[in-house]
Amino acid sequence: MNFRLNNRISTILLGLLLVAIASLTAFGAIATPALAEDYNKEFLIGADFSGKVLTDSSFTKANLRSSNLSHTDLRGVSFFGANLESANLEGADLRNATLDTARFTNANLTNAILEGAFAFNSKFEGAIIDGADFTDVLFRQDVQKQLCKTAKGTNPTTGRETRATLFCP
Repeated sequence: MNFRLNNRISTILLGLLLVAIASLTAFGAIATPALAEDYNKEFLIGADFSGKVLTDSSFTKANLRSSNLSHTDLRGVSFFGANLESANLEGADLRNATLDTARFTNANLTNAILEGAFAFNSKFEGAIIDGADFTDVLFRQDVQKQLCKTAKGTNPTTGRETRATLFCP
């Protein structure tokens, strides 16, 4: 009889513990780890991801036109072939992101960090890059020359001048 009583008490205590953990997690007292999300080929026009942690997520060939990705942690994210036309990426952390063939036409990259990103064949026509950090970004030479025409400012996080990170003359 003691075995049954102890087993029942253990089950009740375990249930209470699980309810307590679920409650604390729901109210933000316990942080849950963010998992990489798959947004491949999604239509996310005008979506608001501002301030989110999206590390290692994938937006391959996604349409993010006019989306808000400001102050978002996008380290290691894949934007391969994504449409980021007129997107707001102000203050975004794009370190080591894959930006190959992505379109940043008229995008706001003010104070963004793109250090170590792979951006070969990416388009930046009309992009605002004031204070952006392009340290060790791989892109075509014609794109680098184009960006140097409007490059200015210093990134407030890394302290690097945009023109210096682009190797502008």
